[in-house]
Amino acid sequence: MNIERWNALLRELGLPPETKTFSRLQSAYAEGHRGYHTSRHIDECLSLLDELKRLCERPAEVECALWFHDAIYEPMSKSNEERSADWAAEFLSSSGAAQDVVGRIRSHIMATRHEALPADTDSKVVVDIDLSILGAEPSRYEEFERDVRKEYRWVPRFIYGPKRAAILQSFLDRARIYQTEPMFEHFEEKARVNVSKAIRALSHKSSET
Repeated sequence: MNIERWNALLRELGLPPETKTFSRLQSAYAEGHRGYHTSRHIDECLSLLDELKRLCERPAEVECALWFHDAIYEPMSKSNEERSADWAAEFLSSSGAAQDVVGRIRSHIMATRHEALPADTDSKVVVDIDLSILGAEPSRYEEFERDVRKEYRWVPRFIYGPKRAAILQSFLDRARIYQTEPMFEHFEEKARVNVSKAIRALSHKSSET
């Protein structure tokens, strides 16, 4: 996350330069209870977007959604995405963005709830990028699982294991994890291997308790 990229995004969206929200986002992603959902995750998402912009109908809106999609992250809450989307919408509206732009960006952020397959191309790109960690190299994926566990360190192992395994299994149960062709071709197989291995590890640890 850097201020130059942030202001370049605002220019692409036709909005004036602004630093207050950038600083608030930096502080949010640096919260102590976060393990995975930090600025590193956002930087990885933005880096991957640079490779996938050709897929986007409105790249700046996709980028804005990625900046905000985990801005609110409280492990015990089920409304993180909605509150993050609300924050983005409030910021965009107050900065003068058109309501159709605000609506699309809000929709992209809500798609990262991963409760249903995204309907439009740009939401597919946002969701695929958000899930790219599943198809990371094994060492990075293992680090991801450890970081997520840190965010739920207050949950006993015998509860965490089955819950986490169920979430991961929901991705395996899909016909495909990634909806865009480049992401499917590059990440799908690795993601299924990583996730399957993680489920086995979680089941083993749960059986030890």
